[in-house]
Amino acid sequence: MDVVVVVVAPYRVGVTKVLVVDDDFMVAKLHSRYVSALDGFTVVGVAHTGAEALRAARRLRPDLVLLDVFLPDMDGIQVLRELRAAEEREGDARSADALFITAARDAGVVRAALRAGALHYLIKPFHRSALQEQLQHVASLRNRLDALDEARREARQEDVDRIFGTRPPGSRELPKGLAAHTADLVERVLREHPAGLSASECAEAGTLSRVSARRYLEYFAETGRAEVSLRYGGTGRPERRYRAVS
Repeated sequence: MDVVVVVVAPYRVGVTKVLVVDDDFMVAKLHSRYVSALDGFTVVGVAHTGAEALRAARRLRPDLVLLDVFLPDMDGIQVLRELRAAEEREGDARSADALFITAARDAGVVRAALRAGALHYLIKPFHRSALQEQLQHVASLRNRLDALDEARREARQEDVDRIFGTRPPGSRELPKGLAAHTADLVERVLREHPAGLSASECAEAGTLSRVSARRYLEYFAETGRAEVSLRYGGTGRPERRYRAVS
C-alpha cells in the first residue's frame, strides 16, 4: 500500500502551500528544506510516486507542486496531465501550479512539460538559490492574478503583460517619451546584471543619463518586467535597485 508522507505545518493566509514529489526520499527531504527556508512558503506534503502525488493533491490542495519526471509508477508529465484533467472535471478555478525539478534533459520532455502547463523546469543538480528564485516568481505570479480577481474588472494589456512577462519585440506600446531602441538597451543591460543594479550603474553600462535610465527602469518595474528592492546605506535615502523578472 502506498503511503503519502504528510508534513504537518500551520497554514497562514498568504502562504504558498507546496507539495514535493520525488521518488528519492533524501532528495525530497532536501527540496522540502529549501522550500521551508523561504518566507511565505510551507511544505504541506511529500509524495514519492505518481499515485501518491495525485491523492495528496486532491486532499491537501497545494498551490504549487514540485514534480520529478522520473517516478516509479508514472512519469511526472502524466501526473501533471491528470492533475489538470481532475481540476477541469471538478471545475476548480484555482488550480495548482507545477514546477519540474528533474535530471531529464531530453528536449522532448521539456516540450511536453511546457505543453502540460508547467511554469518552469529546473535541471538537477542546481543551486538552492535557483529553486528559491523560481518559488518567488510563482508567488509573485499568483499574487498578480489574485489582485486582478479582487479588482473585479476586465484585464488590461498591461495586466496581462505582468502575468505573462515581456511581449515580443515590436509588440510593445511604450508610453509617450520612451523610445523602443533605448528600452531594448536598458532591458539588455538589466538582464546582463541578474543580481540587480542601480539607475546610476545602468546609466554607466548603457552610456545613458541617470535620469533616462531611471525612467526606463521604473517603467519596467511598473509593467512587471523588473523588481525593485531597497539598499540601505549609512546615511541618506535608500538606493533603489532593479532586477529583471525571469
